[in-house]
Amino acid sequence: MACYLRLFILVILVMCVHSIAFAQVDSTDPLVRVLEAKGVLTPAEARSISNASPAEQRDRLAALLRDKGVISSAEFETVRGAASPELKTITADYKTTSPGSAAAAPQASPPSVIAAVAPVRLLGIDLPKREGLIPDIKLGTGARLKLYGIFKTSIIHDSSSPQGNDFPLPLLAADTGPNDSPEFHIRARGLRLGANFEWVDPAPKTTITGKIEFDFEGDFTRVNNRNISSIRSSQPSLRLAWVRIDRRFNDNNSAFALFGQDWSPFVSSTMPNMIENTNFGGIGYGAAYTRLPQARFGINHKFGGSRDFRFSPEIAVVLPAFGDLPTDVGNQLAFGERQGADSQQPGIQGRAVFQWQLDKAASVSPAQFIVSFEHARRRAIVTAANVPAAFRAAFSNGAEVGSSSNGYSAEFQLPTHFVTVVGKYYNGSDLRFFLAGQLLSNFNDTAGLTGISTANSIDGASTVVFGLLNGVPVVAPQRPVRAQGGFIQLGFPLSRIFDADPKGRNAGWSAYLYYGDDQAAARDARRFGARGDRSDLFSGNIQYKWNQWVTFAYEQGYYRTRADFRTGSLPLFRGIPSFTTHNIRSEFAAIFTF
Repeated sequence: MACYLRLFILVILVMCVHSIAFAQVDSTDPLVRVLEAKGVLTPAEARSISNASPAEQRDRLAALLRDKGVISSAEFETVRGAASPELKTITADYKTTSPGSAAAAPQASPPSVIAAVAPVRLLGIDLPKREGLIPDIKLGTGARLKLYGIFKTSIIHDSSSPQGNDFPLPLLAADTGPNDSPEFHIRARGLRLGANFEWVDPAPKTTITGKIEFDFEGDFTRVNNRNISSIRSSQPSLRLAWVRIDRRFNDNNSAFALFGQDWSPFVSSTMPNMIENTNFGGIGYGAAYTRLPQARFGINHKFGGSRDFRFSPEIAVVLPAFGDLPTDVGNQLAFGERQGADSQQPGIQGRAVFQWQLDKAASVSPAQFIVSFEHARRRAIVTAANVPAAFRAAFSNGAEVGSSSNGYSAEFQLPTHFVTVVGKYYNGSDLRFFLAGQLLSNFNDTAGLTGISTANSIDGASTVVFGLLNGVPVVAPQRPVRAQGGFIQLGFPLSRIFDADPKGRNAGWSAYLYYGDDQAAARDARRFGARGDRSDLFSGNIQYKWNQWVTFAYEQGYYRTRADFRTGSLPLFRGIPSFTTHNIRSEFAAIFTF
């Protein structure tokens, strides 16, 4: 009897499941049928909408109408934001459910089209959506946390790496020995961890968000119990840490204030998609950028229209930094570079972003054009005890000398459904801290001086020159090295171009081509005492995103540095005086994201 009872219950359950599934397939929204009849939606698009829950049907329909230009991005967010609080709570609870519990997280609907290549957008302008963060963790204080991370293992071969780094730098720093000084590396320190935060403010038009991120790309640990057994044991360093407050005034206008460490508004909005990520395509090869402490303020205005045009100007007060390293390790470990702080004035940076929808095809990011500027001042101090004896009478209390860093840039991000073009151009003086200008900073202008003597600055980062100008004791002025450069990169969504199945294993192929150039003004480089004044990079990479967590990639690059033939003796490469040096770099990587 019990056996028949179990069989009867099983039959009833099967019939119920079948009825529910049939009802879901047949529950097409009447609005979807009307739009299909009018030709707004294709039959395939209508079917993709119908095979979902009512809430998912609304979201899929809204996304299709946005991609077709029927509704704007703002209207799309309004439609999506119409979900009930109960639904949002259920979604958040699914995200925090443990794997062993009865409830399972809802699966994302499969894509209907392969996305175009998205730019590496370090600084966005879109207003964060209030309660838009689906948290992994909810704290008792009400804060919501979304964790993320990336881990990369690389197999690397450099045809020339005389400095011993596992990342590329401009060459000409030292002779390579009898050959090119090739090196092989396996790098496993590409671990980056972070968390996004949101605090729900009582004011409905205020959004408070934050981020903290660190990685292990910093200095290597140097202690006796680690040097022998754990070579290249790296230690973590802070990348980003900030809190941002956004205030929405109406549907078209908002403002924000950000406090903490973030990417610099100057020259850091656009970066290439590179496999070498220790320095994004090479320090001193055209991809200038940096991160630094700041207080940044901006506004965002939506003009709307069929292209969803937006404009966002920003201004920031930043830590004035120049990258001049102290000569003694004690000072460097204690406070690092201090000449910018010694100027007693903040650095000023600003940018203006113009955003619009260049290509209205499905799954294409909006385009951006960005202009930015920066100004900062540094000061080198010589104490009275360090003034050369011949000049102590004239500089009995010590001496000071300084210089400025000024720069401007133009950047662009132009995504389309078949190719994405990104690039930047920068120009300025003393751009060492932004990893540009061949890493040259400033020089002592000794023109017209006699009886020269030198002294170290208080931090040991600068050599200050004293001399006589027409018999009068003076300190030689320090001049910044002028520089310019930039890059351009083309990204191709190979799977989309070749019409791969969005749900198949071949949906994740993409390829990139890059050229970057960075140069210091030849005249300034010679007066600085540098052997080379220009480096450029040709590179390409191909990436295969196996699934949403795992990507395999291969990159090939040709790094070249050119000497200034007017410097007199040429630098040695393979023991031979050479105008150029080069490094052919190959890198294969397995990248895991979560």
